[in-house]
Amino acid sequence: MHWTEMKKEELERQYSPSRWSRRMSADDVIKAHVKALKEGTEQARSVAQTLLNVPYGEGDGEKLDVYIPNINSLDVHLVVYIHGGYWQFLSKEESGFMAVPLVDKGVVVVAVGYDIAPKGNMDLMVSQVRRSIVSVIQQYSHISGLYLCGHSAGAHLAAMVLSTDWSQYSITPQIKGAFLVSGIYDLLPILSTYVNEPLKMTEEVAVRNSPSKLVPQLKLSSSSCQIVVAVAENDSPEFRKQSEEFYKTLEASGLNVTMEDVANTDHFSIIEKLVDGEYHLTKLLLKMMGKS
Repeated sequence: MHWTEMKKEELERQYSPSRWSRRMSADDVIKAHVKALKEGTEQARSVAQTLLNVPYGEGDGEKLDVYIPNINSLDVHLVVYIHGGYWQFLSKEESGFMAVPLVDKGVVVVAVGYDIAPKGNMDLMVSQVRRSIVSVIQQYSHISGLYLCGHSAGAHLAAMVLSTDWSQYSITPQIKGAFLVSGIYDLLPILSTYVNEPLKMTEEVAVRNSPSKLVPQLKLSSSSCQIVVAVAENDSPEFRKQSEEFYKTLEASGLNVTMEDVANTDHFSIIEKLVDGEYHLTKLLLKMMGKS
């Protein structure tokens, strides 16, 4: 069934990822998710050198956290992580977890903060993550490879970064790879759901911020980027469809894209497991960087 034919109740169920986890109840899976991310981030802060609350813009929310390996290397790879939370929850404060296995391999991890709703709206959040990337490149001019990773709403924002017309910015980032994990790439289906209540998006805002509608620009800006579209086995059918259709559109446009359907994961564990160096997606990211 196409989303336009679904009743609001079914659409809301499809776009409530916590109701699809087979590990625990909806409330428990969210609590466990926040706990896992916080613990992973605490661990990252103990194993890496950190620069916290580095400003990338004028706004209070425009700050990032940098996790730096203890080993000096001339060949520095940097991963920018954009957190999820439906553009209205979570923050950079629990978004350093993937640094745990990566700093060991000499990879710098940057967790980006942005103004979630209701303080921030969709246009602002997209503008913020784009500016954060420009700022990272200006601060780390010696990096040999820039990579993006985003989860859920963060995968949407990462895809919006790939779809940026950089002519309006001071530099054009060369993003080598992007991991888009359990993302939403067409915002139209969520307009009538609870997700949009704090976002207050109109159809016009949703269309101009939907990566699925911006593939020609993505191709212009990010043709040399290796893109991985990852989805959880136990994501909802609608979430899985979002990833599958976005992947097919990118592939049809001749982009360098692969699809990863990650077994034995749900919407939350698919990203939580990046704290582990032996996890499939961690290994894939390290392989992409030539660090495996």
